[in-house]
Amino acid sequence: MTGVPRIRHNDFGVLAPPALGAWEPTLTVTVVIPAHDRQETLNLTLAALSAQSYPEHLLDVIVVDDGSATPLHLPELVPARTKLISSPPGGWGRAWALQAGLDAATGEVVFVLDADMVPHRRHVEAQLRWHHLAPYVVALGWIDFTAATDLPTQERVRQALESDEEGALFPLSPHRHDWAEQIIDDHDGLRTAPSSLATRIHVGATASYPAGLLRSIGGLDTSLVLAEDTELGYRLTQAGVVFVPDPDSRAWHIGLPTAMREFAALKRYNDPYVADRVPYRRYLRTDPGRQWLVPYVDATVPAGPYEDTRATVDGLLAGTIPDVRVTVPGPWESLSEERRSPLADPDLDLRLIQANFAGDPRVHLTSPLEGTAPFRLSVPPGWVASKETVERLVAHMEEHDLGALCVALEETEQGVTTARLDRTAAESRAALIAAPDDEWDDLIDALFGLEWLDGESWGFKRRPAVYPPRKKPIPELDRLAAEHEKKLALYRKRTSALRAELAQLRREAGKNGRDATRWREKAETWRREAVRLTRAQNRTVLERAVRKVRDLAFPTGSPAREDQPSPVSDD
Repeated sequence: MTGVPRIRHNDFGVLAPPALGAWEPTLTVTVVIPAHDRQETLNLTLAALSAQSYPEHLLDVIVVDDGSATPLHLPELVPARTKLISSPPGGWGRAWALQAGLDAATGEVVFVLDADMVPHRRHVEAQLRWHHLAPYVVALGWIDFTAATDLPTQERVRQALESDEEGALFPLSPHRHDWAEQIIDDHDGLRTAPSSLATRIHVGATASYPAGLLRSIGGLDTSLVLAEDTELGYRLTQAGVVFVPDPDSRAWHIGLPTAMREFAALKRYNDPYVADRVPYRRYLRTDPGRQWLVPYVDATVPAGPYEDTRATVDGLLAGTIPDVRVTVPGPWESLSEERRSPLADPDLDLRLIQANFAGDPRVHLTSPLEGTAPFRLSVPPGWVASKETVERLVAHMEEHDLGALCVALEETEQGVTTARLDRTAAESRAALIAAPDDEWDDLIDALFGLEWLDGESWGFKRRPAVYPPRKKPIPELDRLAAEHEKKLALYRKRTSALRAELAQLRREAGKNGRDATRWREKAETWRREAVRLTRAQNRTVLERAVRKVRDLAFPTGSPAREDQPSPVSDD
């Protein structure tokens, strides 16, 4: 597509948004507001929309009443082109209402706003300027929370917007989307965020989408009544979008959302639905052997000779990543049930492949209809990946946020045989902006990066000459001998460890013995010194006592005193 900016990863820094109020918008936008029993706050949302800086003739509003107990109505103060519709029968919930609004929207951009949001004056304009720069941007607003219960009137809201006093409308709550803002701050405003992380900050309370792109991925998952914004963010990532959080697109959120009020209960409810649909949440897929609606890796193995195809598919299914889905494309429509020679059938290999995998739900002979995996792997038949190969390739791609890995398997006269791992988001981005003269791999490399690897180093091997391998039964005596040898080796290992431990204990015991001798010698020296000091102390005390008695009996100057002996003799 000529003239479309080429954004690498999520680095929207290549775009230069105009200053607010200093540009001329041209895109039409439909604001869709799903609402269920939110009349009081909806009134304020509509009042704020009636005072937006975005041109009135380019903006229309659709309020979708999602089965409110008391039907909603449009208040007096609304944007010029505002209509109220009801959710169609057959479903309920935010996603169902949003889809109804999307179906009725006529704008080139669909702007989703919850019915408890009060946007600032330039809220819509701030997001729409990004859509004027690139047709694959999803813009996200910045939310301030308030716990206010004494709400202003519609007139007060409009007057505050017109006088740039939106910040004074409500008391600011200390609660924020801290986790999302932390991700944004840690990654230079989200410009350096890897693909699997950028999708996490998609919160649907205020966001805008290219209408055509949103419809191309099927819109909302209307089977969900919660977590629909998480699931939509994942599919948008796979569609190749760039997420742009804009702090200038501010809005008030009246009251705290469910995620803040009842986090544990909400997470308990959401986890099974998110696990099934969002493969990025690896911590939700820890059960070995489980299969999920959307796989982590979609692998393709073209139908070839039966043994080659089976060996390659078996290797992929036996890997350390359990949520791998394999598609085996081939001319399956050519298989008929007419009479044929079973062993001389020209389509024999196709029939054997079909028979081998017909009962395995992980293997599809035609493209599966549901779910878009974040990674796509193609392997030629006859090449077998080790158990860790796919996991290692995905980890390498994620570590460097690459768009493609080309794995060279062998070089022949016909060229290089390769396996290939592609990032779905990179392929989708390239498809959105590719010009007729673009080389596909060069474009992938420019947008996300492409790297070549050596197949042998990453665990790819030719299949065994005989497949499946034929294992001869082991005679009972040989089996017992093998078990005995195995146990013997284990005992030897344990014995060696015990001997090492015993030697260490002996060394410690010898050291302790030497230490004990030294302490005994010191103790004897200290005992003798104590005896000597005790005797000296006793002698001093006795001398003092004798002197005192003598002084009392023979005062100083008495003739008899001269005849008295020394207080304490040497005896």
